[in-house]
Amino acid sequence: MMERPALVNRFLQLRRLAFVGVSRHPRDFSRALFRDLIGRGYDVVPVNPHGVEALGRRSFARVQDVDPPVEGALIMTPRAQTEDAIKDCVAAGVRLVWLHRGAGQGSVTPGALKLCEEHGVDVVPGACPYMYLEHPGFFHSAHAFLRRVFARGDRVA
Repeated sequence: MMERPALVNRFLQLRRLAFVGVSRHPRDFSRALFRDLIGRGYDVVPVNPHGVEALGRRSFARVQDVDPPVEGALIMTPRAQTEDAIKDCVAAGVRLVWLHRGAGQGSVTPGALKLCEEHGVDVVPGACPYMYLEHPGFFHSAHAFLRRVFARGDRVA
């Protein structure tokens, strides 16, 4: 299994990403991250079963509906929906996913990790991309620093 830094670097080198779980609410954190990724040059495709358009970008209900296909998927769904999102990624042929985790439990579940393993999907198991992006802003830089200092593990609850 590939080490986390290598997976993070590999993911961040992708250019076309599905963003699964983009919120309908313009002020939601997922929208801020979505906007930031676009600003960094990523071709980010919103995926939300409610057909949420984000920043003028057409949304798709499922990852396998995205055309042209994506190279990877950032998953910010509630935990109860993560396994379905992984199944959609598998159906779409996506082989690298990032299961988001910020301040709360995030999208990481034991079942999602097991599905990834069973289907040969590489996974960044819980972290926020802001912890690894260059120049994330003061708040995220401080969070990344504290994360390194306290070496929080990648536990799955």
